[in-house]
Amino acid sequence: MTGGLSEKMKEAAWSVLPVAGLVLALHFFLTPLPFWTLVTFLIATGLLIIGMGIFTLGIDIAILPIGEAVGAELTKSRRLSFILLAGFVIGVAVTIAEPDLQVLTKQVPAVPDPVMVAAVAVGVGVFLVVALLRIVYRVSLSLLFIGSYLAVFLVAAFAAPDFLAVGLDSGGVTTGPITVPFILALGIGISAVRGSKSAEEDSFGLCALCSIGPVIAVLLVGMFFDASASGYAFEVEILDFEGISDVFSSFAIGLIVFFREIIFVLLPIVVLFGVLQMARLKLSRMRLLRIAAGIVYTVAGLTVFLCGANIGFMPTGALIGNEIAASFHPGIVVLFGAIFGFFVVLAEPAVHVLNRQVEGITSGAISKKMMMAGLTLGVSVAAALSVVRVLTSISLWYFMLPAYGIALLLTFFTPKIFTAIAFDSGGVAAGTMTAAFLLPFAIGICGAVGGNIMADAFGMIAMVAVLPLITVQIVGILYRVKRNHNRKKEAKLAAEEAAEAEVLWPVFEGWYWQNPPDFAATEGEEEPKRAVAPPQPKAKDRKGKPGLGSEDIPPNQTEPGDGTAAAVGEYSDGETGKAADAPATDGEAKP
Repeated sequence: MTGGLSEKMKEAAWSVLPVAGLVLALHFFLTPLPFWTLVTFLIATGLLIIGMGIFTLGIDIAILPIGEAVGAELTKSRRLSFILLAGFVIGVAVTIAEPDLQVLTKQVPAVPDPVMVAAVAVGVGVFLVVALLRIVYRVSLSLLFIGSYLAVFLVAAFAAPDFLAVGLDSGGVTTGPITVPFILALGIGISAVRGSKSAEEDSFGLCALCSIGPVIAVLLVGMFFDASASGYAFEVEILDFEGISDVFSSFAIGLIVFFREIIFVLLPIVVLFGVLQMARLKLSRMRLLRIAAGIVYTVAGLTVFLCGANIGFMPTGALIGNEIAASFHPGIVVLFGAIFGFFVVLAEPAVHVLNRQVEGITSGAISKKMMMAGLTLGVSVAAALSVVRVLTSISLWYFMLPAYGIALLLTFFTPKIFTAIAFDSGGVAAGTMTAAFLLPFAIGICGAVGGNIMADAFGMIAMVAVLPLITVQIVGILYRVKRNHNRKKEAKLAAEEAAEAEVLWPVFEGWYWQNPPDFAATEGEEEPKRAVAPPQPKAKDRKGKPGLGSEDIPPNQTEPGDGTAAAVGEYSDGETGKAADAPATDGEAKP
């Protein structure tokens, strides 16, 4: 377990340190931070690495086994209604515990956190049922995506404009390390109930469909809240600590507060697992102890992670965005947005998992470098466009409608597996660092230019999530073109070889019959031919029986009666070649 923890710590460090290094570079060269703010940020960076490492280890030894056990048990029931009901309950329970959602809700000022979390969780549960029914009835994934996003834009047309960006952002943070294992386990279980041989392929696209439900749910909730009339004004919080005691007391209070929240959000999963364990699972004591240890790791890691993200990381991101927007030309601000987007997606561990997955599916035709180039380009452009939108207050509609239109149009030309992977990759790219740093960065810029936080700053996660839908599908189209080109090349080569064989075969056939090989030769020498004696008349022995002629004597056997011992079976009938009766003994009658 120690080796696993060190490996998780390395992955977490690769996720956090690139962004932290960029912040330090800005501090030393462009936008100096207050001293105690810098200290708080450095402490928060360490907490993020430690918390993320411990949390992902807990996911591996507790949440993943729970998801697999629950999925396997639901499969045994073979009852579709029971699986769908369990899918809805599990979708709600695991979404409540999703850390990215907890990070987002802390930044949404117009809706209370419990209401926001409940809306997103119910949306995931409903669309998880829709995704499972798609597997059962074999509905085209492309058609379902088109219908679902048409429903999203139809609801958005009647929803409050301030909630459009928040709703679209909520769809990008729901498919995280807790939700995905349960969703995939249920998908594979449904495929087994249906008897599908493509369970792995059916599991792709489930996460993307589940991310649509929260968008609709939050837009509906927005109809009952008026952000402008409620007086919810989100102001950039500038960290102003006077000493190290203030810094440590702030983190200590944060640890207590977030520990209580994590216990509350993980409780439904633990209770659900406990009920299934007593009723159906009956796991061994050793497995239960391991899962219990994993739950402790999950609680501890998630508490430390959220404490570092909320107290040190997010306020620093908002402060840097505010300082850059107030000090530099808008073009420079857009450039910084693109740079931050590049580093965020480059450091996201789930992106590297996706790249290896695509490389394996295409048998190396699409390399990890090619996938990474497409994703980094897409996220960098998305972050830059988000900054442009914040600076100019352009409606999110002008960005999302063309982007989703292109993405949905590409589904008709992309291989099915790439369509599913592309829509899943949106949630992969919009990972933890996007919610913990890029979104606060946009909020800081919006605060500096005096924009509408709800309408302008939010939408960063949605922009980051939609661009990979386009880039990954383009990669899929390139893979199809490359595969067809290779097939045509192989077919042409085979045709040329066949034509050459048709020309050369008659020549070879004529030479072969003129010079037949001697298969009797061994090791390059001909076997000496055996001399055949001319036939001789058969003589009679002294008893009047026909004797053996020369032609009847085996090559390694001498003629009987010449004074040498005969081989076994020397009494041979000269006419038939069969063994004759042995000479009669004294006690037997002679013929």
